[in-house]
Amino acid sequence: MDIARIPPTEAAGLSPGRRLALEHFYGGLSTDEVDLVDLALTPDWQDIPPMPGQMPGPRGIKPIFRMLREAIPDLAVEIHDVLAGPDRAAVRLTATGTHLGPLFGVPAGGRRISFAMHEFHRFEGERIAVTHHMEDLFGLFRQIGAWPLMEGAAA
Repeated sequence: MDIARIPPTEAAGLSPGRRLALEHFYGGLSTDEVDLVDLALTPDWQDIPPMPGQMPGPRGIKPIFRMLREAIPDLAVEIHDVLAGPDRAAVRLTATGTHLGPLFGVPAGGRRISFAMHEFHRFEGERIAVTHHMEDLFGLFRQIGAWPLMEGAAA
């Protein structure tokens, strides 16, 4: 299992347990080991904003991670930056892969994709309790052909 690792030069103030929680969280996304999120999240973890109908905690994110892995089976995550405070961490990362299955209703197109993610986590103990996130979904949809270019826009 090859999970995303936090670069050793990042977030020196992050405890080893919190560092591992972040790596397990992103490992649940970037491998077929979705149950890694059980090691990362509190049982009532909040994902903000949640997907429609998403339940709290690990049981709420697992179907989303599985859906992404089915659509992009070679999904890889590269963690670029982690900034840490006493009970928080901000993570900047890039997700890459190949669109080989339906994704948000868009049929597989076989295109390579790459999109940025920015996430802000709050910890309780050594686990993540709250995650505020923003993904470049506009860029992702453009890459999979679901967002038409505006007339005159550069490709």
